[in-house]
Amino acid sequence: MAIEKVREYLKKYGKDDDILEFPVSSATVELAALALGIEGARICKTLSFKSDEGCILVCAAGDARIDNKKFKAAFGIKAKMLTPDEVVEFTGHKIGGVCPFGIENSCVKVYCDSSLKRFSTIFPACGSSNSAIELTPDELFKYSNSLEWVDVCKLPE
Repeated sequence: MAIEKVREYLKKYGKDDDILEFPVSSATVELAALALGIEGARICKTLSFKSDEGCILVCAAGDARIDNKKFKAAFGIKAKMLTPDEVVEFTGHKIGGVCPFGIENSCVKVYCDSSLKRFSTIFPACGSSNSAIELTPDELFKYSNSLEWVDVCKLPE
């Protein structure tokens, strides 16, 4: 199970016991916000895109949307989402539980979007459709082995 892989991965940071598991689904931003009793913007969604080398993961705030012009400027390619099968192939996580933790595929590059920096803590998934962990944006950046902070999203007005 992907959550066990994530738990093992987070053990090296002393965070394995901080994973929250819910009796209900947290597979979407809305469901995760309900399960946690927080605003959806604080849910950290992990978006997966095709790249020439493999896959780009962008961790972004729950209310953020990819800005195609910013994405192309940052990565030099058009933003094209992976299929559900490709997501599993590259990340080892199914949609609804995709996270940037414990990914062993060297073709996967992780980036954190600046939309997350608005919050003191955020909640990314942990490999299953009913899990999350509370982290600071800087902890997420470190634990995900993110390559850099990017600005590739737009926020609601």
